[in-house]
Amino acid sequence: MKTSRKPGDKTTYGLDKNLGTVQELLTVFSKSSDFKTRPVHLSASQQIVASFFNTLVDEEKLHHDLFRPLQQHEPKTQIKSVKDIVPLLPLDNIEITDHVETIHRKLLQGCLILRMSDADHTCAVVHIASKLGLRKSNDTENEFSVVGPKVGFIEDLDTNIHLLRLKINIPNLVVKEFMIGNISNSRVAIMYIDGVTNEQVIQTVKQRIEDIDFEVVFDTSQLDQMLSDNSNSPFPLFLTTERRDRVVYALVSGQIAVISDGSPYFVTGPSTLFDFFISPEDYYLPWVLGSFFRLIRIFGVVFSLFASSLYIATLTFHFEVVPHNLLGPLIYSRINVPFPPILEVLFLELTIEFLREAGARLPTKIGQTLGIVGGIIVGQAAVEAALTSNILIIVVSLSALASFTTPIFKMSNTIRFLRFPIIILASIWGGLGILIGICFLLVHLTRLKSLGFPYTVPLFPFRLKDLKDSFIRPPYPVIDVRPDYLRTKEKTRYTSNDKRKNKKKREWDEG
Repeated sequence: MKTSRKPGDKTTYGLDKNLGTVQELLTVFSKSSDFKTRPVHLSASQQIVASFFNTLVDEEKLHHDLFRPLQQHEPKTQIKSVKDIVPLLPLDNIEITDHVETIHRKLLQGCLILRMSDADHTCAVVHIASKLGLRKSNDTENEFSVVGPKVGFIEDLDTNIHLLRLKINIPNLVVKEFMIGNISNSRVAIMYIDGVTNEQVIQTVKQRIEDIDFEVVFDTSQLDQMLSDNSNSPFPLFLTTERRDRVVYALVSGQIAVISDGSPYFVTGPSTLFDFFISPEDYYLPWVLGSFFRLIRIFGVVFSLFASSLYIATLTFHFEVVPHNLLGPLIYSRINVPFPPILEVLFLELTIEFLREAGARLPTKIGQTLGIVGGIIVGQAAVEAALTSNILIIVVSLSALASFTTPIFKMSNTIRFLRFPIIILASIWGGLGILIGICFLLVHLTRLKSLGFPYTVPLFPFRLKDLKDSFIRPPYPVIDVRPDYLRTKEKTRYTSNDKRKNKKKREWDEG
């Protein structure tokens, strides 16, 4: 029988509302074979009861830091309640509570509870959760850079917070935890710098997280979609990263970071379109080189988005714009191709996508071999079979390479997707179709928001001050203030000490 739910009600699993005692809770848990209840003898006439899931606790800590100290304590020591047990254990964060829901949650998180007897409702909650199954390596795998640190995150929330606190050594770094997922009860943490981050941003993120009604949170990427202002857009509205330096830069800039336990990725926001073209490596190189590589990325994305559609529009509707020197080789390359340019382009574009997906799903060494060998064989065979022209193979290959110039993989996926509707528009109306696609794209981008902030700032709305760190990477003395659009509480990041602006005495002037 279905139950009616009011808007805003959250689905609940697990405890029956009638279960009001600790003993009734443990009776429900005892249905699982991995739930253990063991008596620990303190003396000949006194014992305590330990209850835990042996698949969630650390067995070494269980015996070395709990059972052994309790069994070796002085028998003359009078223990009247579980509070008297706390000084006997070499463990921190021992919580005394009689709240059933708290005990329920802590047990499922890998904690152990101690009671004086089955009838005692007051429990000592001991944190001895196991780290079994978590990887030790925290090198960045998908956001690699030649210059700069290689420190990334892993699937343990406490470790990730530890890594950030090592880099941001101030008491103003605030961490707020939430429990999300009616079945998974996943820990979700938001991090921000108090006194810098806009209070409106903090309250918006808190409210959206508290309103989430979901079953299992597998990864922070799911939170990205749930917190998004527009989940129907192909553009990522939050920056997802596994690099510690990128999260640190976002926090000190006045943004907020969100992560879920079990995920190695942070989500930072509010984000703008330019954030997805900025690489941490830009700030480790001289500003001239960093600016050059950033412009290369922006140009690569534009080329990847419109190269194939311009090929179709030119050969189908606007062949008169082709230079005479290029017209001969172009005609020669397509003289035996029986298909129109649209089918020719779709064939190669889909082939590239097949190779990408197959290479990503296979083991690393096999995937690399498939991508290289498969691309060469398919491309050569397609030209010899007159299914496509060799010029188009060059165009599509460069377009595929250019789509990966963005440091954030989610944006490269968006570019891959947007190429296809623009290709279809170019095949119907030529250059006019490309212009229609650009107009729709610009209108859509200008309407997007990230946590209520415009997605296309500083271009729209126009912010001249924020343009200094958009298309180019300026010198450090120029970016000594935080972005104006974030409306941070503290504008100044650091005191600029540009020696080039100061008057210096030269050696030959001294005397």
